[in-house]
Amino acid sequence: MMGRLLARGLIAGLLAGLLAFGFARVFGEPQVDRAIAFEEQMAAATNVPAEPELVSRQTQAGIGLFTGVITYSVAIGGIFSLVFAFIYGRGSKLSPRALSAVIGLAAFVAVVVVPDLKYPPNPPAVGSPDTIGVRTQLFFVMLVVSIGSMAAAFVLAKKLRVRLGTWDGAILAGVFYVAFLAIMQALMPSINEVPENFSAMTLYSFRIATIGLQVIIWAVLSLAFGFLAEKLLAENGKYRPGALAVR
Repeated sequence: MMGRLLARGLIAGLLAGLLAFGFARVFGEPQVDRAIAFEEQMAAATNVPAEPELVSRQTQAGIGLFTGVITYSVAIGGIFSLVFAFIYGRGSKLSPRALSAVIGLAAFVAVVVVPDLKYPPNPPAVGSPDTIGVRTQLFFVMLVVSIGSMAAAFVLAKKLRVRLGTWDGAILAGVFYVAFLAIMQALMPSINEVPENFSAMTLYSFRIATIGLQVIIWAVLSLAFGFLAEKLLAENGKYRPGALAVR
């Protein structure tokens, strides 16, 4: 069963990746082109020689983007299916579709929203090459803290459910999650390396497109996987529509 759920996670991830690639190609790449044009303009103004183009822009925006998005989405789909398989039937009373949606929403918040609030994605020309290592490390620290906090919040909600009930326990655990992350984000160093003359609209549009890309991936993945998983589990007697999950 685990292998069959994994296969469906990969299929759902592939579908999400295809749709996300189309979105990124239409809405994200124009912002990247504008950022590159700004970078070239600034280099020309300071008489800095242009760096050799190892990979053509056409390749980057085409097969390069496609490969990156598909690989990311399929990998996330595989991990998603393993998390689902671990949780389903272990204290969860949600249907496969509902559980998939909850996992997708929680993962989107922990993996995308929280880290991006502190260290948002930047297009080319934004950020010093000398600090890329530090910026990457800080982002992954924030990512790990966010995922760990989300997992701890779910464990806390499960324990509080016994004393306070499902809704009150979940709300209190959510408050602790938000409060803890607010403190962590305040303590972690901020980074602002946006060039003075860089277009605010280009930066805004790039970040919106990046968030949109992630929304598509996680929404399509959770919905598609929920549908495929529920169908598989029903066929194998692990789920009865209209009933609670079979333990």
